Amino acid sequence: MTHLADRRSGPALRRRAAAIEGFTLVELLLVIIIIGTLAAIVVPRFVGRGEDARVAAAQQQLTNFETALEQFMLYNQDRYPTSEQGLLALRVQPEGLDAKRWRGPYLSKDVPLDPWGRPYGYECPGSHNPKGFDCWSTGPDGISGNEDDLTSWGSGS
Repeated sequence: MTHLADRRSGPALRRRAAAIEGFTLVELLLVIIIIGTLAAIVVPRFVGRGEDARVAAAQQQLTNFETALEQFMLYNQDRYPTSEQGLLALRVQPEGLDAKRWRGPYLSKDVPLDPWGRPYGYECPGSHNPKGFDCWSTGPDGISGNEDDLTSWGSGS
């Protein structure tokens, strides 16, 4: 007695065999080429976005420092923290400062590092703003004085 499967031949058997075999090498290569082409187009558009976000965060933090420093100045005899007191004076009352005048903390959290993990710079009186203060981040490269610095006195140094 022969089985039903043994009786099938021709186009039906070939269709079933082709369905079981899977993809050909040419089909797989074509899919890989298409995915690679899409990646080459899409990935470069998103690569720089992380750095853009860090720059925006640093600029926003500098603005926050400026606001807090202005509040400090209003309550403390029209003066900003000294360079030695630094930005920490926005969180902790500096030694020798009249306790009745200090209305801090002027920042809700500890003074953060910049988005690249380095401390923000602060100088008072400032080199760029002698009647006030200079506040800055050295930016992505960590080197002060070049075009990627983020500053309270304008873009670059």
